[in-house]
Amino acid sequence: MAALAYTVGKREINHYFSVRSAKALALGAVLLLAACHAAFRHYRGDDTCEYLLSSGRFLGEKVWQPHTCMMHKYKNSEAKNCLLDKHIAFIGDSRIRQLFYSFVKLINPQVKEEGNKHGNILFEDKSASIKVDFLWYPEVNGSMKQCIKSWAEGSIAKPHVIVAGAATWSIKIHNGSNEALMQYKINITSIAPLLEKLAKSSDVYWVLQDPVYEDMLSDSRKMITNEKIDAYNEAAVSILNSSSRNSKAKVKVFSVSKLIAQETIMQSSDGLHLPESSRETSAMILMNVYCNKILKPIDGSCCQPQPPLTLIQKLAFCFFALSIIGYLILSFIYRNNHRKNKPCTDMESGEEKKPVTNTSPVSTLETLLHSFCKLGLIMAYFYLCDRANLFMKENKFYTHSSFFIPIIYILVLGVFYTENTKETKMLNREQTDEWKGWMQLVILIYHISGASTFLPVYMHVRVLVAAYLFQTGYGHFSYFWLKGDFGLYRVCQVLFRLNFLVVVLCIVMDRPYQFYYFVPLVTVWFMIIYATLAVWPQIVQKKANGNCFWHFGLLLKLISLLMCIYFLANSQGVFEKIFSLWPLSTCFELNGNVYEWWFRWKLDRYVVFHGMLFASIYLALQKRQVLSEGKGDHLFSNKISNVLLFISVVCFLTYSIWASSCKNKTECNELHPSVSVVQILAFVLIRNIPGYARSVYSSFFAWFGRISLELFICQYHIWLAADTKGILVLIPGNPTLNIIVSTFIFVCVAHEISQITNDLAQMVVPKDNATLLRRLLCIVGFFSGLLFLSAI
Repeated sequence: MAALAYTVGKREINHYFSVRSAKALALGAVLLLAACHAAFRHYRGDDTCEYLLSSGRFLGEKVWQPHTCMMHKYKNSEAKNCLLDKHIAFIGDSRIRQLFYSFVKLINPQVKEEGNKHGNILFEDKSASIKVDFLWYPEVNGSMKQCIKSWAEGSIAKPHVIVAGAATWSIKIHNGSNEALMQYKINITSIAPLLEKLAKSSDVYWVLQDPVYEDMLSDSRKMITNEKIDAYNEAAVSILNSSSRNSKAKVKVFSVSKLIAQETIMQSSDGLHLPESSRETSAMILMNVYCNKILKPIDGSCCQPQPPLTLIQKLAFCFFALSIIGYLILSFIYRNNHRKNKPCTDMESGEEKKPVTNTSPVSTLETLLHSFCKLGLIMAYFYLCDRANLFMKENKFYTHSSFFIPIIYILVLGVFYTENTKETKMLNREQTDEWKGWMQLVILIYHISGASTFLPVYMHVRVLVAAYLFQTGYGHFSYFWLKGDFGLYRVCQVLFRLNFLVVVLCIVMDRPYQFYYFVPLVTVWFMIIYATLAVWPQIVQKKANGNCFWHFGLLLKLISLLMCIYFLANSQGVFEKIFSLWPLSTCFELNGNVYEWWFRWKLDRYVVFHGMLFASIYLALQKRQVLSEGKGDHLFSNKISNVLLFISVVCFLTYSIWASSCKNKTECNELHPSVSVVQILAFVLIRNIPGYARSVYSSFFAWFGRISLELFICQYHIWLAADTKGILVLIPGNPTLNIIVSTFIFVCVAHEISQITNDLAQMVVPKDNATLLRRLLCIVGFFSGLLFLSAI
């Protein structure tokens, strides 16, 4: 009964909701969301600095998330680089002094809060020529005005950044009287024009007063109430905004600290001064406001202007625009011809005459332009998501529930869509697609939840990446061994399918090839597998069946490969010299060196070899009919199967326990290349030894497995944001709905790109060798042109 209900339910879902209708719905959602965000930017303004200075919320207890954008966490070296030869001045009371110290500690963490609390404090970093001063002016009065006037109208050098604010002393000294508030308004009104004048050449920030925790205030501060603070803040905002409403040189109101204090003031030691974590957040916001536009950190989208288009990007957009125009013109001509060539009735005989036309060349060109047309629209969406300032971005924040609850959801869905396999061989196509699918979904959840900060999850996901490479070794070795096809067509097909999307993204998104590290990794390993088996003597199953000597030759090849891997893994200098040579350096360098490529290659250096070795052993056992791969049969005899299952489960759990007890990521990464194969092989045996387990698969996971490469690459820009550092926000204010909608669009786009890649592979990579060689010459010319343009 349950099986019948499942079958009927699945049929109903598939009947009313197809992939085609899902893509149409995704397109409509993209257009609607783009229009909404464009309207929001138009009416509210697209200056993310305003949002950084005025709005946000806490993720957890300590991570501050500005509205619409991402905040970068600056290191000391980055802060020094940004503030090189700069002078920053803080003017105000004890709260401003606290902010001063937190800001200085971003430059030099060794600074201690000591000295005269009610006097000026000077800091200088001579190595970077940075000066940061705190000037004690606890009231907005004539003394503060004179200081500001000396900068605005005097001959002394103006600070590059001025951070000012005061009010609590005025409330305290005058016992919260209304006369003091009126005098505050008069004083700030006289200071405002001077601040505006300074703002033409310097960055000027007026810090609003943070709330107090009235229950903790001492008797001498009881008159400082939140009601009075709000009145002083309203006065400051109204005066500063009215004096600079339509001015570009606007004094920026730093009101976000007030929001931070509302959440943390209860942790104050005296009810007036903020805890250190809150001050650090405010200082980091100041650093982001000033430095993001200078250093342009990837994960600091606040206050960053949209990057200008490169020449290559402009040419790419022109190409896609011409493809769209060409497709529309060709479709119009084709349809007109089709109408003209419709069967017409002969008036004399009354029979239909069917004109004979040859439309195959037109349809091929139309298919090609149609593919580029769709790809162009998809690339426009990529650009809008991760390069233009249209959609919002947020920082990641890890919690155990954000990772494990989605894992449970997809597991339930995977079990729901269980079906019988067409074949029951070990690691059959449906099973490997299923394996790729659930691994890819786990990796996606790992990335969007920021689970890399949790070491046990990180180590298990490292095994999943290794398992992909294991399948690379297993799959390609099996193909070459069984088929003996070392032709150019096969190589070009594989390379095209692996690299097409990444090459397009490198052009459109202005990113180096190594940025999409997994594709270079599987590409290089495919070429290594090909070279190992294709080099003389070519040893394949057909040849080896006739003479056992060839098996020995294959073993020598695999041993030679292992020795080469071991040598390169222990010779970083040699490895870096090889891949630093031009033109390899253009593919494998990231941030000016090949260290990232070295790290990625070394981390899983043995697992492809393990996949090849496993494939050779499995195919040898299969050829000798040692394995029982019939439907419902155990892979081995019952006794051997039970022993192997027990060992596999123990090994699987042992690795998980070891990974969960890891204390240091560096040390665990050193062991990972040698031990990751233990859990991979354990999983393969657990999944394949029982006959029933080998006879079923999850069509849900297999569907995702067939587009796993596209999912892995597309996530960089249209699911995550800021080159995977953050999260794309299509629907602000509702994280759950945002994830659902962005995921739906993301999966539809990945599926469409997979189809486009398959269509173009058939047209771009022909089977005829002469035509293929001409195409390869064109491709070499294309990449030579890219290298020339990138050099320009």
